[in-house]
Amino acid sequence: MKFYYPVIIKKESETRYHAVFPDLEQCEASGNSLEDVLDHSVEAARCWIEAELEEEEPDLPPATDPADISVSSDEIVRNILVNYRFTEGWEE
Repeated sequence: MKFYYPVIIKKESETRYHAVFPDLEQCEASGNSLEDVLDHSVEAARCWIEAELEEEEPDLPPATDPADISVSSDEIVRNILVNYRFTEGWEE
């Protein structure tokens, strides 16, 4: 299953980036480069989605359209794709 969620990335210093997901409560990531923070964002979103899917009644929020997100001049918005493979009952 594929999930797309926007992430807001802000450069905090020359060597530090921070990302937050407006749709995934308390889901954040950091990295030493834009590439790092994007990689860490995918992993953070995957963990968040996995934890939610393990709930008895999972509640995955709809994704906000990136065009509807207001950001400051030092922030960017990117869509994050998470491929989640359901393995329960899966035999290889």
